Amino acid sequence: MSHTGKFVISLDFELMWGVRDCKTIESYGPNILGVHKVIPRLLSLFQQYQIAATFSTVGFLFLKNMDELLANLPASFPGYQNKNLSPFNGYIDNLGEDELTNNYHFAPDLIQQIKESGLHEIGSHTYSHYYCLEPGQNIANFKDDLRMAKTVAAEHKITLQSLVFPRNQYNHEYLAACKEAGIICIRGNKESWLYNARSNESLLLRAVRLADSYIPLAGLNTFAFDELEITEGVINIPASRFLRPAAAKPGLVHQLHLNRIMAEMTYAAKH
Repeated sequence: MSHTGKFVISLDFELMWGVRDCKTIESYGPNILGVHKVIPRLLSLFQQYQIAATFSTVGFLFLKNMDELLANLPASFPGYQNKNLSPFNGYIDNLGEDELTNNYHFAPDLIQQIKESGLHEIGSHTYSHYYCLEPGQNIANFKDDLRMAKTVAAEHKITLQSLVFPRNQYNHEYLAACKEAGIICIRGNKESWLYNARSNESLLLRAVRLADSYIPLAGLNTFAFDELEITEGVINIPASRFLRPAAAKPGLVHQLHLNRIMAEMTYAAKH
């Protein structure tokens, strides 16, 4: 069976939940608030060019405010050894009830806009931005987390069928639980030592991986359909490139990045 090339866009939609363990609202808040402006603009561009994307969404974002979050807690919490990783370890308790706080953490209106576009998929980024490789958590915690993600999505008449593991902490031992929750595909990692799933990463590794965005250190990030791995009935579609904002003043580095992407797209289109 022949297939034409596919260009897949998968966006992690997480607001403050994706960075709350390493950044503060004071230092990163403007970036988070900017998401509320960027997504409508993206939806407009996607509509104009008929580009379909998947918005892999942290389940907390379906909720309106702290009251709804506290009424929709999972049956168990992940017991990360690094307590700072868990939003249930004091972070939620210290949040306010004002509109600004809500904009940092919740986005049901944006989810509704994505849904009403009729073009895009809303997938899962777990309920609580769950880290699947961290010591201390277990598969029972993960199942409880996914169960709540499904529940709040269903209240918006959305069925979750794809998942992106937060921080790309892909755990193949959890794929059966994903299948049980109705997930049919996940975004995995490229098969290269640069992109192997880890619970922590060195600055050197991150620097080398960033360099791979500009020069081909890990080869072409393209995949044939018959090479896709299927485990426990779940299809693993490896990630290829980070979607980054365009530079305000494009220079040599920007051109290298663009050339790298275009070479991969050309290869995928021809093969």
